[in-house]
Amino acid sequence: MQSFSNHPTGLLPVEENYDPNKPSIKDFYAGRDIFISGGTGFMGKVLIEKLLRSCNKLNRIFLLLREKKSKKIEDRLREIQELPLFEVLRKQNPDVLKKMIPIRGDVSQLELGLSAEDKKQMSEVSVIFHVAANVRFDDSLKDAVILNTRGTREMIRFAETLKNLCVMMHVSTTYSNPDKYIIEEKIYPPYADWQESIKLAEEMDERTLETFAPMYMSMLPNTYVFTKSLAEHIINDHREKLPLILFRPSIVISSMRDPIPGWIDNFNGPVGLLVGSGIGLCRTMYCDPNTVADYTPVDVCIKAMIVAAWKKGSAVIQSTPISPESQQLAVYNCCISNLRNCTMSQIVEMGKVLSDDIPLDRCVWAPGGGITQIKILNTIRVMLYHIMPAILIDALLRAMGQKPFVAKLQRKIYNANLALAYFIHNNWDFRNSNFIRLASEIKPEDNKDFYYRDFIEFDITLYFRNCILGARRYLLHEKDENIPKALQHHRRMKLLDKVCKVLIVVGFLYIVLIKSDLLGLSLYLASYRTSYDLQR
Repeated sequence: MQSFSNHPTGLLPVEENYDPNKPSIKDFYAGRDIFISGGTGFMGKVLIEKLLRSCNKLNRIFLLLREKKSKKIEDRLREIQELPLFEVLRKQNPDVLKKMIPIRGDVSQLELGLSAEDKKQMSEVSVIFHVAANVRFDDSLKDAVILNTRGTREMIRFAETLKNLCVMMHVSTTYSNPDKYIIEEKIYPPYADWQESIKLAEEMDERTLETFAPMYMSMLPNTYVFTKSLAEHIINDHREKLPLILFRPSIVISSMRDPIPGWIDNFNGPVGLLVGSGIGLCRTMYCDPNTVADYTPVDVCIKAMIVAAWKKGSAVIQSTPISPESQQLAVYNCCISNLRNCTMSQIVEMGKVLSDDIPLDRCVWAPGGGITQIKILNTIRVMLYHIMPAILIDALLRAMGQKPFVAKLQRKIYNANLALAYFIHNNWDFRNSNFIRLASEIKPEDNKDFYYRDFIEFDITLYFRNCILGARRYLLHEKDENIPKALQHHRRMKLLDKVCKVLIVVGFLYIVLIKSDLLGLSLYLASYRTSYDLQR
């Protein structure tokens, strides 16, 4: 049977290719113990919520959590459960939250920092989602290798102790091979040896390692993509010993609709750009306006992760340990730019339009500005539109007895722009046939909860509208009932912006026309007087 979905480039066929002998997704996860690293991260939290809500017959979900100075792991678990993300679950089935079991540990430590008692408690784990990673681009090579690369090795070592393991998913990134233009769903040659890299990070001091880091990383743009690439080769090297999946999401942003539209907990990607522009602080950006922003709604990504783990795990259970299916490394590029793309300039223009309908309470100036590929022009704009207004606004805040914050925020925006420069000046062709094919293998009874191909037909303007609403609610903690008041403030800011622009133009014309005429007259009189003196 074949169905069709609307696609910007035509009709895209979706072949139904499910195996009737496989268990349903819900049945596969029923009674299982699941281990998740990175559960406090953006994707980790959505993964936990989706598993508990749509696969509520699972046995337990063990969450690897670090203790912080003022918070125990139980406190951190409680904070997760109290998030707006879990509101639907708290209303529908609050008892299922008891299946979340906190485990004290740390991916950056040997043996994951697990105690013997916790290892014994997790001995029946059969599904692992290794989501933990440090996504900062400016981390030192030593720290990035320890967490992103060695942490993956330690997770593999733990997985090898599990007698019932049927699938382990490692979450990487589509940008793990950024020097390639076409990124296929396969493993590429390594930039360095992962074992040697771990040894260097463990034994060499940070300053020495940083000295030769650029050459050692083959001139890759940052330590994040380099160490994630190394981790992929750890997974690849163990593919014949363990049932492994390599899952590469692109930029993961706000949820499309599941469990609530627009949920997000960070300013990464297009959402940060929309918020910065909506507040009126981000008025220039140095990038190629035609660069495609390859983003993926987080609920689309999480559904695909659960489906991919189900596919691999079911095949392993039904096969013998030495079957080709159980030893083959499945790679998925979770991205949608080849199906529904959006350029940086389109996002900026969309943000300007949407800001008129959904303004932010904290708007300090009318949204405006734009993108430029001219570096010197961007520098001038940063000076005029970012730095100088920030100094002025902070001075006014100090005068009113309030804490200044604008200059600090502008520094963060500028540093973020620098860190993203490599990615917003280049385009990649991500191939994602494995990712797309997953949807056709979902059994009919699972379509309601796990079918994720609906992103092809969704209204992109409505989606970004929900992104802004979600940013208001969950990032800026602004209330929807304040929108009418924010609209009034937004109109005042737009009026003030126009008045200031008129004054600037009038002042410029005054200097150019009137002052230049006075200067010309003065020069003429001076030259006339000089000539008269010479004649005398």
